[in-house]
Amino acid sequence: MNIYLEKIHMYKMHPFKGIICFVGMLLLATAFSFGKNQAKEGNSSSIREHLLMDFGWRFAFGNAIDTKKDFNFGTGYFSYLAKAGYGDGPASPGFDDRCWRLLNLPHDWAVEMPFSPKASSSHGYKTVGRGFPETSIGWYRKTFFIPETDLGKRISIQFDGVFRDAKVFVNGFYLGHHSSGYLPFTYDITDYLNYHGNNVVVVRVNATREEGWFYEGAGIYRHVWLNITSPLHVAQYGTFITSTLTKKHSADVMARATLANDGRKTSVFEITQTIVDAKSNIIATRKIANLNLKPGEHKEFYCVLSVKNPELWDVNSPYLYKLITQVVSDDTLTDRYTTSFGIRTVRFDPDKGFFLNGKHLTIKGTNNHQDAAGVGIAVSDAMQVFRIKRLKEMGDNAIRCSHNPPSPAFLNACDSLGMLVIDENREVGTNPQQLHQLREMICRDRNHPCVFLWSLGNEEWAIEGNIKGARVIRTMQDYAERLDSSRAFTAAVSGGWDNGIGMVTQVMGYNYIVQGNIDEHHAKFPWQSGIGTEESNTIGTRGVYITNDSTAHMAPTNRMPQNVGTESGWKFYAARPFLAGLCYWTGFDYRGEPTPYGWPQVSSQFGILDMCGYPKDIFYYLKSWWGKQPVLHISPYWNWNVKKGTPIQIIAYSNCDSVELFLNHKSLGGKIMPVNSHLAWTVPYEPGTLLALGFKNGKQIIADSVQTSGPPAAIRLIPDRSVIKADGEDVSVITVRMNDAKARFVPDADNEIYFHLTGPGKIIGVGNGDPSSHEKDRFVENNQLVTIDSLTFKLIKSQQDYPDAIKTWNDRYWPSLTTAQGDYNIQPHDSLKACIICGQFYLSSYESNTTIALWPKSLGETENVYINGHLIASHIKRNDPVVRYEINHAILHKGKNIYTVVAIPFEKKYQYEILNTDPGTIQVCTPALTWRRKAFNGLAQVIVQSDKTPGTLILSATSDDLSTAKIMIRTKPCKLYPEVQSAIQTK
Repeated sequence: MNIYLEKIHMYKMHPFKGIICFVGMLLLATAFSFGKNQAKEGNSSSIREHLLMDFGWRFAFGNAIDTKKDFNFGTGYFSYLAKAGYGDGPASPGFDDRCWRLLNLPHDWAVEMPFSPKASSSHGYKTVGRGFPETSIGWYRKTFFIPETDLGKRISIQFDGVFRDAKVFVNGFYLGHHSSGYLPFTYDITDYLNYHGNNVVVVRVNATREEGWFYEGAGIYRHVWLNITSPLHVAQYGTFITSTLTKKHSADVMARATLANDGRKTSVFEITQTIVDAKSNIIATRKIANLNLKPGEHKEFYCVLSVKNPELWDVNSPYLYKLITQVVSDDTLTDRYTTSFGIRTVRFDPDKGFFLNGKHLTIKGTNNHQDAAGVGIAVSDAMQVFRIKRLKEMGDNAIRCSHNPPSPAFLNACDSLGMLVIDENREVGTNPQQLHQLREMICRDRNHPCVFLWSLGNEEWAIEGNIKGARVIRTMQDYAERLDSSRAFTAAVSGGWDNGIGMVTQVMGYNYIVQGNIDEHHAKFPWQSGIGTEESNTIGTRGVYITNDSTAHMAPTNRMPQNVGTESGWKFYAARPFLAGLCYWTGFDYRGEPTPYGWPQVSSQFGILDMCGYPKDIFYYLKSWWGKQPVLHISPYWNWNVKKGTPIQIIAYSNCDSVELFLNHKSLGGKIMPVNSHLAWTVPYEPGTLLALGFKNGKQIIADSVQTSGPPAAIRLIPDRSVIKADGEDVSVITVRMNDAKARFVPDADNEIYFHLTGPGKIIGVGNGDPSSHEKDRFVENNQLVTIDSLTFKLIKSQQDYPDAIKTWNDRYWPSLTTAQGDYNIQPHDSLKACIICGQFYLSSYESNTTIALWPKSLGETENVYINGHLIASHIKRNDPVVRYEINHAILHKGKNIYTVVAIPFEKKYQYEILNTDPGTIQVCTPALTWRRKAFNGLAQVIVQSDKTPGTLILSATSDDLSTAKIMIRTKPCKLYPEVQSAIQTK
C-alpha cells in the first residue's frame, strides 16, 4: 500500500512530467494494432476470463439460534476454524442439497417474506431479522466444474454484494467472513479447487442485524463471478484512468495499471495501453517495456496517451471509450484487461457552482435506495436501466446513492445513460475496516465517468457538529484523496454546519435548508463549495387527494413545520448560483421508513415516483422546470363522488408562458405561469372533461386533460420493451392499466388481476405502488425442510423382530441415538444385533397440492424406514445414494408424526470413523399460487424475465367482469455472457 500511495503522490507533484514510469523504465510509443500484435496468445490458459455464476444455485433457510435447524453447522468435533477443509453441515462438499430450492441470482429472500407488525418498521415490516431466527439465515450452494486446463492459473470468486454477514466456503475450505452488505469481496480459491472435477461454493448469509435504517433485503442480491487469470495479471480494480482537457482540442489521458505477480518466478514483461472508441477504432496506444515483478509483488505503472478531438462524456451525450491493457511476457500475451471510461472534467467552484467539461451545470438530482417493486434489492441490470430512464424523463441528471455504494451494474447504467452519481460510503470512521471499505468503494468505482462526487457519509449525529467529526472526516478525506484526487469529497450533514464536519469537507453537503442558515455558512466558509445532498420533497400517495389515516394514504403534503416542499426547495437553490444544486429525498418510494404512520404503512411515501416508477403529480413540476421540452399536467383526476358544484382545486404544472383551463368546452380563464411555480384554479365539480391548453409566444403548443370515466371494463398491458434478450436475465417491465369501456383511464380502480405467462420466460415480480399493500411481491414455491429429531433407540435380536404395535411404544426411556459429544451411540450385543431407532417430526397445515417427501440417510449398515407404521423405504444400505420417497398424505398427521428405522447398526471401518447420525429430511413443497396483484388507483405492474431460449412470451391478464388483455414479448437471440461450466453429473 505504501508503494501505491507514494506513486500517486509522486504523480501529483509532477503531473505528466517526462512521461516516465515510476521505476524509470523506458516508455515507447508504438504503432500498435491488434491484427499485427506479435505476441502469442497461447492456449486458453493465457487469457483472463470473467465468468458469470448467477445460475443454478440451491437455497434453504437455516436458523439463527437453533443449531439443529441450521443443519448442525459448526458442531463437528473439529470445526472449520480448527482444521482446513473441515466445513460441516451445508459447508461440507458432500452435503446433499437436492431438496433445496433451485434459483438464480440476484436473489432477495426478504421480499418473499410476509409482513408482520412485530417486524422492524424501518425495514418494511418483513419477517426477517431480530425476532425471526427461522428466516434470518439463508444458505446458498452452487456446484460447478473446473477443467484441468485451468491448473496453473489464478482463480478467484467475486461477490458484488451480499446482504449481509456472509461466511463463504469452497469444497469445505473456509474462505472468510464479510460483514458489509454493500461492498464487493473476493477470495482466491486456486489452491482449494478440484481440477477436472466438480466444486461447490457455499455461502451462509446472516441477515439478523441491520446495517441501515431502511429496507435492506437479504441474500446474494448482486452478481457473482469467477475470475481466472495467469499468475502475471492486472490486479483487481488495477486500472485508474483520468483525463485533462488541453487548449488544443485534445485530451491527455493518464492510464495507470497495477500489476500482480502471483507466480513463483520473477516476471519480465511489457504493458501496452490502447484506447479504442465506441466503434472499436484505435485512437491512441503506448507501450511500457522492460518491466519486471518479483514473486508476490504488486506495482503500479503509468503512461499518458493523447486523444485528439475527443468525444466528451456528458449527461446528454455519454460517450464511452475503452482502455485495453495488454501484458506480454516471453512473447506471450498473459492478460488483456478492458476498462470502460469517459473523457470529461468535473470542477466545483465555491461562488459559481458545478462545472462539467468546463461548462456550468446545475445538479438536478434525487436520492435513492436500491430496492424496487416486485424484486426488492435483487434488481437486474435491465431494471437499473428502467429506473434511471424514469428519472431522466423528468430532467433528473444526478443520483445520490443513499446510503451505500451501489452495484457495478448501476454505475454501468449511469455511465451509458448520462446520469451523474454521488457515490456514498456506508460506514463513517477511521478504524482499519472502515478505511478498507472506503478504499474498496473508491478503487472499484473511480473509473466511472458518472461518479462526480464522493460522499464520505450521511447524518452522523453523534459527531457531525463537533471536533470529533472534523477529525474523523479530515482523516477519511485525506486518505481517500490519495486514492483519487480527480474528484471532490463531501459528507451529508443535517446540523451543526458551522462546526465539526462542516468545517473540513471540500464540498459542504447540506441536508435540508431548514436545518441551518446556508447563506451564513457560505459567508463563514467562502472557500467551500456547497450542494444540497438532501432536500424535502412534497410527499404523498400516488393518485390520492384526500388523506385517509386508516389506510395511511396521504394527499400531497409538504414536510416539516416550515411547510418546505419540492417547489420551495427548488426556488431556494435556483436563487443561489454558488450552490451546485440539490438532490431531493427521494426519487422513488422505497420499502421501510413508513413515515408518518407506521403500520399498516410498510413503505415510504417520500418519492417523486412510487415504487413501481409511476409518477406522482409533483413529477411534472420538476419536469417543467428541469427539462427543455414543453410540459403541461393537470391534477387531480375528475372522478369525484361529490355533489355537483362542489369546489375542487385544480393544479397545473407547466413551463408554458400561460395556461387556459376549460370544463366541458367552457373556458375557466387563462393564467400567466410564474417561473419555478405552478397555477391553481378552484373549479365547481361537474362530470365531463377538464382540458388545459398551454401557450408559448401566444401559440398553443401542448394540451392535457382529465375525464370522468366509467367503471373498469378492460385491462391494458403496456411493456416498457416488447423485445428483450434471451439471456436469462433481461426483463420487460409491464404497466397494467385499468380502462373503462371507452378506453378511458379509471383512476380509482382496485380490481385484483391474475397473470399467466407462456413461452421461454417467467414472471419475477409484481407491484402497484400502494405504500400500505400487504400483498405478495413474489409468488414462489413454499419449500420447507422439516427436521426429524428426538432420536432414540432400542436393541433387538434382528430386523425381523420389528413389532407391529409401534403406536403403543413408550420410547421416552430409550437411550439417545447420539452421545453427549454427538457421536453414534449404538453398540450391539452378541444376541442383540439389530435396533429400532425412533424419532419424530411435526407438520403444520399444508395444502392438498403440497408434495411431502422423505430424503432418508442411512443410520445403519442396512435399514427399513417407516412413517406412522407404514413402510416407506426398505433395504437402504450404508453407502447408498440418497433417494427421494414421496409420502402419501393419507398416512400423515398434522402435528406429530413418528419416524421409525429398523436397522443393523453401523460397524466402524476404522477407529476414528465418524458415523452418520442424521436421519435425513422431510421436504414439504407447496407450489406457488397464481401470480396476482390488485390495481392501486388504476395501475399495477408485472415484471417478466427471459430465459436463454429465443421465442415469444405471451402475458395474459384477467380479472372478474373485465375483458382479458394479452401482449407478446419477443426474446431475441443474443451473445450470452460467459459462464462457469455446469457440474458434471456422476452416477
